[in-house]
Amino acid sequence: MQIGLIGCGNMARALARGWGRPLLCADPVEERARELAAEVGGQALASNAQVAERAELLVLCHKPAQLEQVAQEIGPGTAPVASILAATPLDALHAAYHGRRVYRFIPSLPVEVRQGALVQACAPGGELGVGDGAGADVEALDASVSELFAELGTLVVVDDALMDIATGLMSCAPAYVALVAEAQVDAGVRRGIPAAQGAQLVVQTLAGTAELLRRRGYDTLAVRREVSSPGGLTARGVDALERGGLRATFSDALDAVLAASEHRPR
Repeated sequence: MQIGLIGCGNMARALARGWGRPLLCADPVEERARELAAEVGGQALASNAQVAERAELLVLCHKPAQLEQVAQEIGPGTAPVASILAATPLDALHAAYHGRRVYRFIPSLPVEVRQGALVQACAPGGELGVGDGAGADVEALDASVSELFAELGTLVVVDDALMDIATGLMSCAPAYVALVAEAQVDAGVRRGIPAAQGAQLVVQTLAGTAELLRRRGYDTLAVRREVSSPGGLTARGVDALERGGLRATFSDALDAVLAASEHRPR
Protein backbone atom coordinates (compact mmCIF):
# COMPACT_ATOMS: atom_id res chain seq x y z
CA MET A 1 0.00 0.00 0.00
CA GLN A 2 1.50 3.34 -1.07
CA ILE A 3 1.27 5.70 1.91
CA GLY A 4 1.00 9.45 1.46
CA LEU A 5 1.76 11.72 4.41
CA ILE A 6 0.05 15.10 4.56
CA GLY A 7 2.36 16.95 6.92
CA CYS A 8 5.85 15.94 8.02
CA GLY A 9 6.10 17.04 11.65
CA ASN A 10 7.40 15.05 14.60
CA MET A 11 4.68 12.39 14.68
CA ALA A 12 4.69 11.98 10.91
CA ARG A 13 8.43 11.36 11.05
CA ALA A 14 7.93 8.82 13.85
CA LEU A 15 5.34 6.96 11.77
CA ALA A 16 7.54 7.00 8.68
CA ARG A 17 10.57 5.71 10.56
CA GLY A 18 8.49 2.98 12.17
CA TRP A 19 7.05 1.81 8.86
CA GLY A 20 10.48 2.01 7.21
CA ARG A 21 9.14 1.97 3.68
CA PRO A 22 9.14 4.42 0.76
CA LEU A 23 6.33 6.95 0.96
CA LEU A 24 5.01 10.12 -0.58
CA CYS A 25 4.93 13.28 1.50
CA ALA A 26 4.14 16.97 1.41
CA ASP A 27 4.57 19.73 3.96
CA PRO A 28 4.26 23.54 3.93
CA VAL A 29 7.96 23.55 4.84
CA GLU A 30 9.26 21.87 1.68
CA GLU A 31 12.67 21.12 3.16
CA ARG A 32 11.06 19.10 5.92
CA ALA A 33 9.31 16.88 3.36
CA ARG A 34 12.51 16.48 1.33
CA GLU A 35 14.52 15.47 4.39
CA LEU A 36 11.95 12.86 5.43
CA ALA A 37 11.71 11.39 1.92
CA ALA A 38 15.50 11.21 1.72
CA GLU A 39 15.66 9.44 5.10
CA VAL A 40 13.02 6.74 4.57
CA GLY A 41 12.79 6.62 0.79
CA GLY A 42 10.00 7.70 -1.47
CA GLN A 43 9.39 11.19 -2.75
CA ALA A 44 8.57 14.67 -1.53
CA LEU A 45 5.90 16.28 -3.69
CA ALA A 46 5.06 19.92 -4.17
CA SER A 47 1.46 19.83 -2.93
CA ASN A 48 -1.07 17.86 -0.94
CA ALA A 49 -3.07 17.36 -4.13
CA GLN A 50 -0.12 15.65 -5.81
CA VAL A 51 0.25 13.26 -2.87
CA ALA A 52 -3.48 12.51 -3.01
CA GLU A 53 -3.31 11.70 -6.72
CA ARG A 54 -0.71 8.97 -6.20
CA ALA A 55 -1.27 7.57 -2.69
CA GLU A 56 -3.36 4.51 -1.91
CA LEU A 57 -3.78 5.70 1.69
CA LEU A 58 -3.63 9.32 2.83
CA VAL A 59 -2.40 9.86 6.40
CA LEU A 60 -3.34 13.26 7.78
CA CYS A 61 -0.54 14.61 10.00
CA HIS A 62 -1.23 18.34 9.74
CA LYS A 63 -2.66 20.66 12.40
CA PRO A 64 -6.26 19.87 13.39
CA ALA A 65 -7.44 23.40 12.61
CA GLN A 66 -6.39 22.88 8.98
CA LEU A 67 -8.85 20.01 8.37
CA GLU A 68 -11.19 21.85 6.01
CA GLN A 69 -8.41 23.72 4.22
CA VAL A 70 -6.43 20.57 3.51
CA ALA A 71 -9.52 18.65 2.41
CA GLN A 72 -10.25 21.38 -0.13
CA GLU A 73 -6.65 21.29 -1.38
CA ILE A 74 -6.81 17.51 -1.79
CA GLY A 75 -10.17 17.59 -3.53
CA PRO A 76 -12.48 14.69 -4.40
CA GLY A 77 -11.20 11.15 -4.72
CA THR A 78 -11.61 7.59 -3.53
CA ALA A 79 -8.36 6.81 -1.69
CA PRO A 80 -9.05 6.14 2.01
CA VAL A 81 -7.95 8.64 4.65
CA ALA A 82 -6.38 7.85 8.03
CA SER A 83 -6.16 10.75 10.46
CA ILE A 84 -3.89 11.21 13.47
CA LEU A 85 -5.35 14.65 14.21
CA ALA A 86 -6.09 15.33 17.85
CA ALA A 87 -9.62 16.27 18.90
CA THR A 88 -11.02 15.51 15.43
CA PRO A 89 -13.77 12.88 15.62
CA LEU A 90 -14.84 10.50 12.90
CA ASP A 91 -17.91 12.51 11.95
CA ALA A 92 -15.76 15.59 11.28
CA LEU A 93 -13.41 13.52 9.13
CA HIS A 94 -16.31 12.01 7.24
CA ALA A 95 -17.83 15.44 6.59
CA ALA A 96 -14.53 16.78 5.28
CA TYR A 97 -13.78 13.72 3.13
CA HIS A 98 -17.23 12.67 1.99
CA GLY A 99 -16.89 9.94 -0.63
CA ARG A 100 -13.82 8.39 0.98
CA ARG A 101 -13.40 5.77 3.68
CA VAL A 102 -12.01 7.49 6.79
CA TYR A 103 -10.19 6.15 9.85
CA ARG A 104 -9.04 7.78 13.07
CA PHE A 105 -5.86 6.84 14.96
CA ILE A 106 -3.82 8.47 17.71
CA PRO A 107 -0.23 7.17 17.96
CA SER A 108 2.47 7.80 20.55
CA LEU A 109 6.04 8.79 19.77
CA PRO A 110 7.58 5.32 20.38
CA VAL A 111 5.97 4.15 17.12
CA GLU A 112 9.31 5.30 15.73
CA VAL A 113 10.87 2.16 17.23
CA ARG A 114 7.74 0.01 16.77
CA GLN A 115 7.04 0.11 20.50
CA GLY A 116 4.25 2.63 20.45
CA ALA A 117 0.80 2.59 21.95
CA LEU A 118 -1.84 3.44 19.36
CA VAL A 119 -5.60 3.83 19.63
CA GLN A 120 -8.07 3.47 16.78
CA ALA A 121 -11.56 4.91 16.93
CA CYS A 122 -14.60 2.82 16.20
CA ALA A 123 -17.98 4.26 15.34
CA PRO A 124 -20.98 3.66 17.65
CA GLY A 125 -21.86 0.58 15.62
CA GLY A 126 -18.39 -0.85 16.06
CA GLU A 127 -17.14 -0.04 12.55
CA LEU A 128 -13.44 0.75 12.29
CA GLY A 129 -13.93 2.90 9.21
CA VAL A 130 -16.64 5.36 8.23
CA GLY A 131 -17.72 6.31 4.75
CA ASP A 132 -18.64 4.90 1.41
CA GLY A 133 -18.58 1.20 0.66
CA ALA A 134 -19.80 -2.04 2.15
CA GLY A 135 -19.19 -5.73 1.97
CA ALA A 136 -16.09 -7.87 1.82
CA ASP A 137 -13.93 -5.29 0.00
CA VAL A 138 -14.48 -2.69 2.70
CA GLU A 139 -13.90 -5.24 5.43
CA ALA A 140 -10.59 -6.17 3.81
CA LEU A 141 -9.63 -2.49 3.53
CA ASP A 142 -10.52 -1.85 7.19
CA ALA A 143 -8.38 -4.82 8.22
CA SER A 144 -5.41 -3.78 6.08
CA VAL A 145 -5.39 -0.22 7.44
CA SER A 146 -5.60 -1.44 11.03
CA GLU A 147 -2.80 -3.95 10.39
CA LEU A 148 -0.62 -1.20 8.94
CA PHE A 149 -0.81 0.83 12.14
CA ALA A 150 -0.55 -2.29 14.32
CA GLU A 151 2.93 -2.83 12.86
CA LEU A 152 4.06 0.11 15.01
CA GLY A 153 3.26 -1.30 18.46
CA THR A 154 0.15 -2.17 20.45
CA LEU A 155 -3.10 -1.09 18.80
CA VAL A 156 -6.17 -0.69 21.01
CA VAL A 157 -9.63 0.00 19.58
CA VAL A 158 -11.83 2.36 21.62
CA ASP A 159 -15.11 4.14 21.02
CA ASP A 160 -14.66 7.41 19.17
CA ALA A 161 -16.09 9.28 22.16
CA LEU A 162 -13.20 8.02 24.32
CA MET A 163 -10.38 9.01 21.97
CA ASP A 164 -9.52 12.26 23.73
CA ILE A 165 -9.21 10.43 27.05
CA ALA A 166 -7.01 7.79 25.42
CA THR A 167 -4.89 10.57 23.94
CA GLY A 168 -4.34 12.01 27.39
CA LEU A 169 -3.22 8.63 28.69
CA MET A 170 -0.81 7.53 25.94
CA SER A 171 -0.04 10.14 23.32
CA CYS A 172 1.11 12.67 25.92
CA ALA A 173 2.69 10.01 28.14
CA PRO A 174 6.17 9.82 26.55
CA ALA A 175 6.76 13.37 27.80
CA TYR A 176 5.50 12.40 31.24
CA VAL A 177 7.69 9.30 31.39
CA ALA A 178 10.70 11.31 30.23
CA LEU A 179 9.98 13.85 32.96
CA VAL A 180 9.66 11.10 35.59
CA ALA A 181 12.98 9.62 34.44
CA GLU A 182 14.60 13.04 34.52
CA ALA A 183 13.34 13.67 38.05
CA GLN A 184 14.66 10.31 39.26
CA VAL A 185 18.06 10.91 37.69
CA ASP A 186 18.23 14.39 39.20
CA ALA A 187 17.44 12.93 42.62
CA GLY A 188 20.33 10.51 42.21
CA VAL A 189 22.69 13.25 41.05
CA ARG A 190 21.77 15.28 44.12
CA ARG A 191 23.01 12.34 46.20
CA GLY A 192 26.20 11.90 44.20
CA ILE A 193 25.67 9.38 41.38
CA PRO A 194 26.93 10.52 37.95
CA ALA A 195 24.09 11.54 35.62
CA ALA A 196 25.05 9.09 32.86
CA GLN A 197 25.03 6.11 35.22
CA GLY A 198 21.83 7.25 36.87
CA ALA A 199 20.14 7.58 33.46
CA GLN A 200 21.16 4.04 32.49
CA LEU A 201 19.74 2.63 35.71
CA VAL A 202 16.49 4.57 35.55
CA VAL A 203 15.72 4.06 31.87
CA GLN A 204 16.45 0.34 31.95
CA THR A 205 14.29 -0.02 35.04
CA LEU A 206 11.42 1.73 33.27
CA ALA A 207 11.81 -0.47 30.19
CA GLY A 208 12.11 -3.67 32.19
CA THR A 209 9.16 -2.83 34.40
CA ALA A 210 6.99 -2.17 31.35
CA GLU A 211 7.83 -5.61 29.96
CA LEU A 212 7.23 -7.23 33.35
CA LEU A 213 3.81 -5.58 33.58
CA ARG A 214 2.91 -6.90 30.13
CA ARG A 215 3.89 -10.43 31.13
CA ARG A 216 1.92 -10.14 34.37
CA GLY A 217 -1.24 -9.14 32.54
CA TYR A 218 -0.90 -5.40 33.37
CA ASP A 219 -1.48 -6.10 37.07
CA THR A 220 0.22 -3.00 38.47
CA LEU A 221 -0.79 -3.70 42.06
CA ALA A 222 0.68 -7.21 42.06
CA VAL A 223 4.03 -6.00 40.70
CA ARG A 224 4.14 -3.13 43.18
CA ARG A 225 3.47 -5.50 46.08
CA GLU A 226 6.24 -7.85 44.95
CA VAL A 227 8.76 -5.01 45.23
CA SER A 228 7.38 -3.51 48.45
CA SER A 229 8.08 -5.35 51.68
CA PRO A 230 6.03 -4.11 54.64
CA GLY A 231 7.91 -1.26 56.27
CA GLY A 232 10.76 -1.67 53.78
CA LEU A 233 12.65 0.79 51.62
CA THR A 234 10.27 0.67 48.65
CA ALA A 235 7.21 1.10 50.86
CA ARG A 236 8.78 4.22 52.34
CA GLY A 237 9.54 5.57 48.88
CA VAL A 238 6.02 4.87 47.60
CA ASP A 239 4.57 6.55 50.69
CA ALA A 240 6.64 9.66 49.97
CA LEU A 241 5.34 9.72 46.36
CA GLU A 242 1.75 9.35 47.55
CA ARG A 243 2.17 12.13 50.11
CA GLY A 244 3.66 14.26 47.36
CA GLY A 245 0.46 13.94 45.36
CA LEU A 246 1.61 11.71 42.51
CA ARG A 247 -1.86 10.31 41.73
CA ALA A 248 -3.54 13.70 41.95
CA THR A 249 -0.89 15.24 39.70
CA PHE A 250 -1.45 12.67 36.94
CA SER A 251 -5.20 13.16 37.28
CA ASP A 252 -4.71 16.91 36.94
CA ALA A 253 -2.56 16.35 33.85
CA LEU A 254 -5.34 14.35 32.17
CA ASP A 255 -7.91 16.99 33.09
CA ALA A 256 -5.68 19.68 31.56
CA VAL A 257 -5.33 17.73 28.32
CA LEU A 258 -9.07 17.14 28.07
CA ALA A 259 -9.84 20.79 28.78
CA ALA A 260 -7.48 21.83 26.00
CA SER A 261 -9.09 19.31 23.63
CA GLU A 262 -12.55 20.68 24.36
CA HIS A 263 -11.45 24.19 23.41
CA ARG A 264 -9.39 23.19 20.37
CA PRO A 265 -10.75 24.60 17.11
CA ARG A 266 -12.57 21.89 15.21
